Amino acid sequence: MDNLEVIGIDLGGTAIKLGRFGSDGTCLQSLSVATPQPATPTAVLDAMALAIARVDNEHKAIAIGVGTPGPVDASGRIAKVAINLAGWREVPLADWLEQKTGLPTILGNDANCAGLGESWLGAGREFRNLILLTLGTGVGGAIILDGNLFVGHRGAAGELGLITLNADGPECNSGNQGSLEQYLSIGAIRRRTGLEPEELGKLAKAGDSQALEFWQSYGRDLGIGLTSLIYVLTPEAIAIGGGVSASAEFFFPAAIAEIERRVLPSSRTGLQLLTAKLGNQAGMVGAAKLALQMKQF
Repeated sequence: MDNLEVIGIDLGGTAIKLGRFGSDGTCLQSLSVATPQPATPTAVLDAMALAIARVDNEHKAIAIGVGTPGPVDASGRIAKVAINLAGWREVPLADWLEQKTGLPTILGNDANCAGLGESWLGAGREFRNLILLTLGTGVGGAIILDGNLFVGHRGAAGELGLITLNADGPECNSGNQGSLEQYLSIGAIRRRTGLEPEELGKLAKAGDSQALEFWQSYGRDLGIGLTSLIYVLTPEAIAIGGGVSASAEFFFPAAIAEIERRVLPSSRTGLQLLTAKLGNQAGMVGAAKLALQMKQF
């Protein structure tokens, strides 16, 4: 794969981030453009095509990978639903981009792309078996097994934020009750404290006892949720990303203590809990990796 170049795109509700990458992971050029409003499929397609032309004006890229905010089909061709994007249902985005650009294209869920990015160039690069959990507006996840992204037989595996933490807890948009997301997302933190995660982080840094107590409770919930995932997947490492991870120093100790209390040593030998390293570039990086792994070129 010497000197191959691909384009990785992270499609979000407010911005489209894209970059041209070498096969060694070097970002050769990157760009962020505003997501059209309303973000209809055709408007987004046009914006993507223009942005691709800007980052690949010498036509060196041989494939495109796109991370979309929602599930895609198992073949990586269709965006089944895209959260926060208007009118996105069963959108054949890969076909459309191929027609516009002439380049083989593959789609992936944005959290899965972030996991692939962290596995390739970020916190997970030393591990073959990794879980990524993103703590933000929602709680997303990705599973890397033996170096490969695991998406299940229909492409929807890895919805780690939707596992049940409390059977009688708050209702979740998924239809579940008391999902992990209902305890760890930014919205859940606001509901529980009336404050933003950033504020709670600053208060904890200043030694505020209530903030420190909250983060300890938050870490305990995280640890309990991770316990279920560890027993099923026995990863070498768990990387925690998303905006809330900025306060990891205040909730990691409680999470680790909970894992050590609840998980048999045989299921957690050498397990590491880490913060993700790529920030909001992870999805774009992972989408590029997805493109490099394609077999069509």
